[in-house]
Amino acid sequence: MTTNTLIAKIWSFCDTLRDDGLNYGDYLEQLTYLLFLKMANENPKDYHLPKDCNWRVLLKLEKGDLISQYEIILKSLAESGGMLTKIFTGSQNKIHDSSKLKKLIKLIDEENWTSKETDIKGDIYESLLQKNAENSGAGQYFTPRAVITAIVNCIKPKPGETISDPACGTGGFFLGSLEYLSKKELSKAQKDSIRFDTFHGWEIESSTARLCLMNLFLHGIGDLKDTPDIEVTDSLKIQPKIQMDIVLANPPFGKSSSDIPTIDKKQAEKDGHFLRNDFWVTTSNKQLAFLQHIFSMLKENGRAAVVLPDNVLFEGGAGEVIRKRLLEKANLHTILRLPTGIFYAQGVKANVLFFIKQKKTTQTATKEIWYYDYRTNITHTPKKRPLRPENLQEFCECYLAKNREDRKEMWSKKNPNGRWRKYSYKEIISRDKINLDITWLKDDSFVDLKNLPEPNILLNDIIENIESSLNGLRAMKDRLGED
Repeated sequence: MTTNTLIAKIWSFCDTLRDDGLNYGDYLEQLTYLLFLKMANENPKDYHLPKDCNWRVLLKLEKGDLISQYEIILKSLAESGGMLTKIFTGSQNKIHDSSKLKKLIKLIDEENWTSKETDIKGDIYESLLQKNAENSGAGQYFTPRAVITAIVNCIKPKPGETISDPACGTGGFFLGSLEYLSKKELSKAQKDSIRFDTFHGWEIESSTARLCLMNLFLHGIGDLKDTPDIEVTDSLKIQPKIQMDIVLANPPFGKSSSDIPTIDKKQAEKDGHFLRNDFWVTTSNKQLAFLQHIFSMLKENGRAAVVLPDNVLFEGGAGEVIRKRLLEKANLHTILRLPTGIFYAQGVKANVLFFIKQKKTTQTATKEIWYYDYRTNITHTPKKRPLRPENLQEFCECYLAKNREDRKEMWSKKNPNGRWRKYSYKEIISRDKINLDITWLKDDSFVDLKNLPEPNILLNDIIENIESSLNGLRAMKDRLGED
């Protein structure tokens, strides 16, 4: 059976369970538990499970006994320590119809999951995660795989480097990095380092962290004793103790937080906020807070690539302060303007900021910023016209000039449609509020009335623009409310 056929088969059963109140996330979580038990049954030497907490027990049980025993198994696994505790802590059975649970168990039992290559198992699980993003309200947090691939290819992680994500979700950036590293010739020591020491993540939602752990485990990261370093917590509340070589992140978009990081000790004590004396300014804007946090996470000469919404580039107040400090203390050398229509939530306009943390000096770290505009006059939709790695190939080629000093602009007065253009620090700093939201390409979408796009594309564009405007107005309202 092909991977796509197996995914379709497993996923189709979700529609049956939705009548019982299970959403897509619940279904994926239940699949996580059952897939783990099935694979443990196929390789008992690699999985030391508690007595009677195994797949064979589930296969033999019927009706009411199945439900009660399944719940006992989940509880026992959660108390077993190591990877088992990390995956199963807080686990609950949400399939209360014993006949449907039995049918799902039999469906999973038809396949020999560990006879397939590790990356195939991982691909199946990754596809289920993507399917969940397509069909749930969490779509805006699912970073498109083409964006991850382009970012990792530009950052070029090396064996032995630490890679972190302060809002790791289901582990997309880790898997992209692992795929990149796996293509290199690696020694046993390097493979062990990648397996146990490379990846460090934080995720605020326990259920999402569980999916991340399972995703990494299926791709060969960690084992039952040495688990991947994934912490279930709000990373903004933790001042980094160990700094990282690489930070790759897509911090959550959304409303400002009432529980905010502050640089004021008295405010922290009075209002119950958490103190971050490594930040430049207090802000309730999550994305601006994450940008400061990511800078703090980096070693000197550490590199970062961060997906951030448009408002981070132009918002005043704290945003202006943070942009000024970032330009001074980091080499913000590249910004990729992403197209709308690539996230499963409509109206999301985002960019990728690439920067390097510089050694402390009195000189400004950023000398110039290179922009690649892959938004203007570009149309993508998640399902019918999804973003693919080849769409960002030109950007990667521009980015990966042997020396950044040797980069050559595609834009010129003779070629005003060139998508690759640089702006000097002097040009940037002179802009009102140090606005980094720069575009120079002419938008053709409303010019040629004889060659309008298809109606559904036009409607999608209108919806995305309205959603983006509403998000901006909500953010403005939050700011005004705080003032």
